Amino acid sequence: MQFVQGLPKGVYAGQTRVQHEQALPAQNDALQGFNLALHVNDEASRVQRHRMALLQEFSSYGVDKITWMTQTHSTICHTMNAEMPFTAPEGDGLVTQRQGHALMMMTADCLPVVLGDAAGTEVANLHAGWRGLANGIIENTVAAMQNPPAWAWLGAAISQRCFEIGAEVKDAFCSKYPALESAFKAGEKEGKHYADLYAIARYILREQGVEVVTGGDQCSYSQPEAYFSYRRNAQTGRMATFVFIA
Repeated sequence: MQFVQGLPKGVYAGQTRVQHEQALPAQNDALQGFNLALHVNDEASRVQRHRMALLQEFSSYGVDKITWMTQTHSTICHTMNAEMPFTAPEGDGLVTQRQGHALMMMTADCLPVVLGDAAGTEVANLHAGWRGLANGIIENTVAAMQNPPAWAWLGAAISQRCFEIGAEVKDAFCSKYPALESAFKAGEKEGKHYADLYAIARYILREQGVEVVTGGDQCSYSQPEAYFSYRRNAQTGRMATFVFIA
């Protein structure tokens, strides 16, 4: 497993890929690979075995707890420390100050954003599609943290050249942050634009005081050997972005 480099000592983050040595065969060919989502009509036992394989990998770093969410393209963020909910919390952001607790976000084109403080004592993970980004999932997650985040890492998402949207999406961002005009390029059809989720996230993060932002150089849509993509294939699996403090 590849971890993000340059994070505070004891903090580990990264993102799974389609290929994994413990990926099990799928009954549905569209779901082949290391799918980690229960909501895509995959076999629940297969997904759970994939999730357990991840937890086993993390356990060598002292991880004894892993939290998944029921993601809803919202701006809801939960702080998860000692409690262990029976059902997955609903929302799109997680924060923890607890060592050995892995926070998980599933994506297949939307943007995963990992945050942390400079001392390595607090981390956060969030799922940002365009709705979440426009409505404030980054801002809400930063507000939920006890310490100001000093760094962020952007996992694989759909790149600008592959992400065509309507004028209403552009307006949702630019009415709130006029400077984001530069994150959109005119599309070939009238009223269409190509949106740069990475540029949008970097701008919002810096507006929130996060100076160090890395990642954001992949394309889930155009790299089928590495990433699942909902726009490429509506029936597909999900990657997981993770962060934990050892």
